[in-house]
Amino acid sequence: MNRKKLQKLTDTLTKSCKHYVPEKPGVVTGLDRNVFRNILHVTFGMTDDMIMDRVFRGFDRDNDGCISVSEWVHGLSLFLRGTLDEKMKYCFEVFDLNGDGFISKEEMFHMLKNSLLKQPSEEDPDEGIKDLVEITLKKMDHDHDGKLSFVDYETAVREETLLLEAFGPCLPDPKRQMEFEAQVFKDPNEFNET
Repeated sequence: MNRKKLQKLTDTLTKSCKHYVPEKPGVVTGLDRNVFRNILHVTFGMTDDMIMDRVFRGFDRDNDGCISVSEWVHGLSLFLRGTLDEKMKYCFEVFDLNGDGFISKEEMFHMLKNSLLKQPSEEDPDEGIKDLVEITLKKMDHDHDGKLSFVDYETAVREETLLLEAFGPCLPDPKRQMEFEAQVFKDPNEFNET
């Protein structure tokens, strides 16, 4: 995308975001965590609090607690139109809750526990989730060290792309993505490369 088209996209997105505060030198401004979570929930249908907080961290690249215009545009670019490689890196970072470069059994357990519907039954639901973590490790842990490195995750996703969001939805579903783009862009082909 050339600079002129990117600037037009930035202007369009900034104007369409009613809750956005313009940037001022020396002042932290932008979308705060609550406004951003509301956008994720209302616009993209996300409901998992832990995942929404991790998505916020993915967009807030400078960790200042607000998403600036450039972070918003960069994040939406990846979120909506990223390549598989970009989305794998992004999803892995969302799922790596403690930022140590691995997705541990404990991290898998917490994410799956939050994202799975609770069913009334006589069994302990935590046992079912532990079983699911073990099954997931068998499928994705290629070096068999009991945790997922990015290489393990990438290999598994390349074999089966459905595993991209194995631990919870952190990307918009295609229907919500199309609705968002139709709302923001009057002509959806306006920003495509020619």
